[in-house]
Amino acid sequence: MADTKEKAKGKAPKAKVQAEPKFSKETYMRWYEMMKLMRRFEEKAGQLYGQQKIKGFCHLYIGQEACAAGAITALTKDDKWITAYRDHAHPLALGTDPGAVMAELFAKSTGCSKGKGGSMHIFDKEVNFMGGHGIVGAQIPMGAGIAFAEKYNKTGNLCVCSMGDGAVRQGAFHEALNMAMLWKLPVIFVIENNGYAMGTSVQRTSNVTDLYTLGEAYDMPSEPVNAMSVEDVHDAVARAAERARAGEGPTLLEFRTYRYKGHSMSDPAKYRTKEELEDYKGKDPIEAVKGTLLQNGWATEEELDQIDEKIKERVAEAVQFAEDSPYPDPSELYTDIYAEKDYPYIMD
Repeated sequence: MADTKEKAKGKAPKAKVQAEPKFSKETYMRWYEMMKLMRRFEEKAGQLYGQQKIKGFCHLYIGQEACAAGAITALTKDDKWITAYRDHAHPLALGTDPGAVMAELFAKSTGCSKGKGGSMHIFDKEVNFMGGHGIVGAQIPMGAGIAFAEKYNKTGNLCVCSMGDGAVRQGAFHEALNMAMLWKLPVIFVIENNGYAMGTSVQRTSNVTDLYTLGEAYDMPSEPVNAMSVEDVHDAVARAAERARAGEGPTLLEFRTYRYKGHSMSDPAKYRTKEELEDYKGKDPIEAVKGTLLQNGWATEEELDQIDEKIKERVAEAVQFAEDSPYPDPSELYTDIYAEKDYPYIMD
């Protein structure tokens, strides 16, 4: 419970460099590259937003990269993913072309949602990313529904349904947890608790600050996770996945993480102290993985710098692709809206 008490005081457990690593060099290298891509992409997105190349709402994932990276390595490519509107990083980590994500932020026709979804509605069925969703909490019952389909079709796959700490105040959260337990659905509910629902801290919105305990009301296996540690995230998701595939139903995981930026690009984040921000930056998950690679002689500073430079080039290419791409034709306004009449389930 020391972990819980630290979080309640606005502090996270310190992410430690793994001198005796639990995973292989290949896994740590994959985590490093995956999280670096998320970080560099989001940094560039923030810069482009300031230049008004990206408009509308834009929510960055900077600081939370271990949540996506650790979960992805614990699962299979056939598992499904759904999340809220802080949704650029998940598809990038799953393998979506950065150019397609950047083009979507630019509202270009080559975007992964054809330029019609924007930052809050990234989607890529090719990597089983079932979308970011702009309505707070809307993805939670949808995640349960996706899991229901996987169980009904006996695929052996599961669904990871991510949400922010503010979304657990929605009634749909509780309804989805109840039905998921009743039907033993293969879904992992993930609360990415970065401490603030927009600008309001968890402590100011609920008497229950240990959010994982909300699952206990439904007898759902639930636990807190130090999500500044990619290893801890991987382990927790792997345990939850084993239960789901065994037919034992859902799990609720509270990923205790932190965002270095405001809730969105319009948020100056004046509701928190500089000391709090610096405390979390000292536990940066990317730096922890980098330290593990260096201490175990698996990579040199020069090699990791080269990886970073290649990722920067990849992001720059994504930006150029977005810049060069056309906007959707006005005729696209009505596509993907109505179903054709010859669909078997459409009646006269």
